[in-house]
Amino acid sequence: MKNQFVLPALLLGLGLVAAAVVVTRTWRDNQQTISVVGSAKKEIVSDLGFLRASLSAEAGTAEAAYQSLERQKPALLGYLAGKGFAAGQVRLFPIAQGSVPEFDQHGRDTGRVLKYTCYQRFEIQSTEVRLIEAISLELASLVERGVSVMVEPPEYFYTKLPELKVEIQALAAQDAMTRARKIAEAADCELGVMRTARMGVLQITPRFSTVVADYGVNDATSIEKEITAVVQASFAIAQ
Repeated sequence: MKNQFVLPALLLGLGLVAAAVVVTRTWRDNQQTISVVGSAKKEIVSDLGFLRASLSAEAGTAEAAYQSLERQKPALLGYLAGKGFAAGQVRLFPIAQGSVPEFDQHGRDTGRVLKYTCYQRFEIQSTEVRLIEAISLELASLVERGVSVMVEPPEYFYTKLPELKVEIQALAAQDAMTRARKIAEAADCELGVMRTARMGVLQITPRFSTVVADYGVNDATSIEKEITAVVQASFAIAQ
């Protein structure tokens, strides 16, 4: 009596196993993907420049150092005015005063002061980045007029970066899709929907530079730059 249920049970079991195999295979097939890395690059030109520098003076007394610094300002401001920057466009920072102590032959502080120093940083900014570049190269020549200026490297920025980020990332995603589609065609497959997409950090570098960093690069040293976006994406293989 029991034997009459053996065959139906066996057939049912085999059917379930076959169904499980079909479902498993179908699930695995649906998980097949093509993973690619897409990128996009665009050249940009900085549209805002900053130049920072410092006036300096030194003398035997703090008062004399301060007075020397103040005597230099008219020549500096006159030079900048000739370049198109009125006095109100030159940002002056507070004056920093200091002293240089005297040391004996054994390196011990004698308690005397060799000289007193004064420094005053100033900053100008302009959308004429080539003018900022030119001034940065010329400022040191003011020493011929009795003006001691220490110039810092100018900085250049691109102010429309937020809008450009969206555009460049979209181009990188399109590049990823193009690459994936070519791979699918070569494998005689049809590309399905995008499954995942991960945007990498943006690299803003001097033009023709090969420098990259895991945390991104945001170059401020060059007027002409390149912005590069990378996206890692995976696409399903359509059945």
